[in-house]
Amino acid sequence: MEIDGFRGQLITADHAGYDTARSVWNGAVDRRPRLIARCGGTADVVAAVRFARDHDLEIAVRGGGHNVAGTAVCDGGIVVDLSAMRAVWVDPVSRTARVRGGALWGDVDHESQAYGLATTGGIIGHTGVAGLTLGGGIGFLMRRHGLAVDNLLAAEVVTADGRIVRASADEHPDLFWALRGGGGNFGVVTSFRFALHPLGPSVVAGPVFWAADETPAVLRFYRDFASRAPDELGTVVRLGTVPPLPAIPEHLHWQPAIAVICCYAGAVEDGERAVRDLRRFGSPLVDLLAPTPYAAFQGAADDTVLHGWHYYWKATDLAGLTDDAISVIADHAYAARSPRSYSAMFHMGGAVARVPHDATAYGARDVAHNIVIDAVWLPDEPGEHAAAESAWARRFLHALRPHRAGSVYVNFLDSDDDSSRVREAYEEHAYRRLAEVKATYDPANAFHHNRNIRPRPPGAAGAGDHRPAA
Repeated sequence: MEIDGFRGQLITADHAGYDTARSVWNGAVDRRPRLIARCGGTADVVAAVRFARDHDLEIAVRGGGHNVAGTAVCDGGIVVDLSAMRAVWVDPVSRTARVRGGALWGDVDHESQAYGLATTGGIIGHTGVAGLTLGGGIGFLMRRHGLAVDNLLAAEVVTADGRIVRASADEHPDLFWALRGGGGNFGVVTSFRFALHPLGPSVVAGPVFWAADETPAVLRFYRDFASRAPDELGTVVRLGTVPPLPAIPEHLHWQPAIAVICCYAGAVEDGERAVRDLRRFGSPLVDLLAPTPYAAFQGAADDTVLHGWHYYWKATDLAGLTDDAISVIADHAYAARSPRSYSAMFHMGGAVARVPHDATAYGARDVAHNIVIDAVWLPDEPGEHAAAESAWARRFLHALRPHRAGSVYVNFLDSDDDSSRVREAYEEHAYRRLAEVKATYDPANAFHHNRNIRPRPPGAAGAGDHRPAA
């Protein structure tokens, strides 16, 4: 099989590397594309998209391949694979970075930290830049510097008809708005340009763990601690077991525990003051909060969510951490069978909340926290593990229903989250606007193997006028 004008690698089922090439981070996803087009640059992406259009092939787009729903690979169609396009160029004078569409956040952190710079990225180093950014982009630096989309300055996009367009505040501003939270609905982003900020190289960062039976007390303390936290302090609460990391005593490995993971985006001495009360609370099992290189901290948890494990997620935004919500979290967080399953709660606010709601497609600017419930099991575990872990995640989400804010982070949606949950990720006017931008740049919905937004020309009637209740 050949593609005119394509210089990258074409991989079909008879290729020795086919099974590796079609695998994604979530090992539970097992799809068999007709063709994987591993692109070497933008010209290859153009050729692959035009080939798919001419041959009526379903298109999946792979950046980092990290989406839990496995949208980076499809059955019977073509995967436009950007995984070989991982270059990152940093301009320390303008404090910007140009990042190719297949780069991982570890690539960005590695290059930008060489200049003492950083931008908001994922909390796992092997997360793809493209997928995380296009859905919004939450991370430890967001309360100080905004979401990844708030730091996006421009993007190069290959549209459904094979054109190359540049989207920014001045060029195709409608597309630029939609890319900042609307997901992969509008084309293949071959490069991003981000604003960078001074940071590090050392920051105060790391987790503090407490025993699971202290969860209600820790969360009540955390509620007040987070509400007083400066914007520089990013925190994530992790509920599950203590991961078997080298820095943690072996006798604590896999013990049920709650952790508050911190990263202070500022001077070390200020960070030490900001986390002092947290470190003194209760009787921690282990305290790893300390000055550490930012890039090393960003990759510290990579081995706790390995490629090839099986994952199933449920998520929601929370209206707040009331005593009742804390009780629900404490009652459900440790009920999973697998020691690898966990839940993570992200503290929002700060710079995220100060961006106007209509500035980007990402709209959940005023929520206090969002939570993702991550069911995890190993590939060789019997099928009942998948059923049990998935059921735990669904029960947990259902129990949180009275405490939901009515929105959800689109990047946390799994394959069985239907279109109503995609609608839940956007404010009503934003969803209508996204559908109109979709009609402009992808009227035939060629890019639908994602958390899909259907095209709707301005003024057209149809589904999408009312957002479902939470």
